[in-house]
Amino acid sequence: MASSVDPEDRVAEARPRLVTRPLLLRFVTVVGSSASFFLLLSVVPAYTQSVPGRGSDQAGLVTGALMLATVGGELMAPWLAARCGHRVLLGAGLLLLGAPALALTVSQSMGWIVAVCLVRGLGFAFTLVAGGALTASLIPPERRGEGLALIGVMAGVPSLVGLPLGAWMAVHTGYGPVCTAAALLALVSIAAVPGLPGREAEQGPPLGIFAGARSGTLGRPTVVFAVTAVGAGIVVTFLPLAVAPGSSGVVAAALFVQPAAATTSRWFAGRRADRRGAAGLVVPGLVTSAAGILVVALTGVPLAVVAGAAVFGLGFGITQSATITLMYSRVPTSGYATVSALWNVAYDAGMGIGAVGFGTVAGLTGYPWAFVLTALLMLTALVPAWWDQTAARKQRSTTREDRTVTAEGQR
Repeated sequence: MASSVDPEDRVAEARPRLVTRPLLLRFVTVVGSSASFFLLLSVVPAYTQSVPGRGSDQAGLVTGALMLATVGGELMAPWLAARCGHRVLLGAGLLLLGAPALALTVSQSMGWIVAVCLVRGLGFAFTLVAGGALTASLIPPERRGEGLALIGVMAGVPSLVGLPLGAWMAVHTGYGPVCTAAALLALVSIAAVPGLPGREAEQGPPLGIFAGARSGTLGRPTVVFAVTAVGAGIVVTFLPLAVAPGSSGVVAAALFVQPAAATTSRWFAGRRADRRGAAGLVVPGLVTSAAGILVVALTGVPLAVVAGAAVFGLGFGITQSATITLMYSRVPTSGYATVSALWNVAYDAGMGIGAVGFGTVAGLTGYPWAFVLTALLMLTALVPAWWDQTAARKQRSTTREDRTVTAEGQR
């Protein structure tokens, strides 16, 4: 008797479950850390400048200290995770992210504010690297792309809400309440950490972050993503300055659609990667990102600015999903922390370098040409992307030949 179950339904039933209790607990820590970080991201510079006589250079110093500590923490996190475990490091990161926020308003001295930012940046880095490695271990390999994209959505929504909400709270409730809220978001989420898997034996030899960066299998996707992240740093930092005065509505719309498009495309790219592989998405994501920046160069045309930001967001989300899925698929579990660190360093360093370099170039060429040059710079990443695809095809071909030889030997 023929089965009444459709073949596609049987395939769906065979797919491993994605959302488990440990992954739900991981969602709690993702939302807590992301919301805590972004709630204060624009508030701390404003708090610094609220002291009479301070300028934008000192406001920039606190953000610079935050990001510098984040990158430094990401570099050391794999070493720490190998010694204390991902779960312990995640809990420590949430503590270091949340507790200093309670003390931020104790003093307005620059030394105190910078110290708080350094500690919080270190804590945020630990949550990114240790949490990323834990996430990869909780997701079935068959659904890795979709699972990582889902985590990206969980982190992206708090950033969308947290940035404007923090600024609003600072104006309407004062700095104390918003700092307390940011602290509690991180500290309360520590309660979810004990429910996550403890330290387990990992497969494969340890992989250091510098060894991972030197290897082509991880180094090439890292470079591609870092170059794409350059565009993200430029859009967030300079779009409000590049458009015509009085176009605040255009800027607001562009800065909303860019992360919204990135979050959406990251989800769909993750699902596609599970079905057809992530390697084929890297080049389309890169080209789409560059095209978006090229359209944004029409800074005098409001529709072009918004559309360009949306196109860039689509490409950036695809590149985010493709590169991190690809990198996790190329290492054993012992390399998960290194992958998480490399990817996050590429993100933060790319955004920072983009913001600093673009400002210098724009001073010489003007904003439209600076956007054009940025798009051309991003397209140079097609070289490592092409090398990576070529190397991956050769590896697959060698693997198939080895399997054929083995099968013939067994016969």
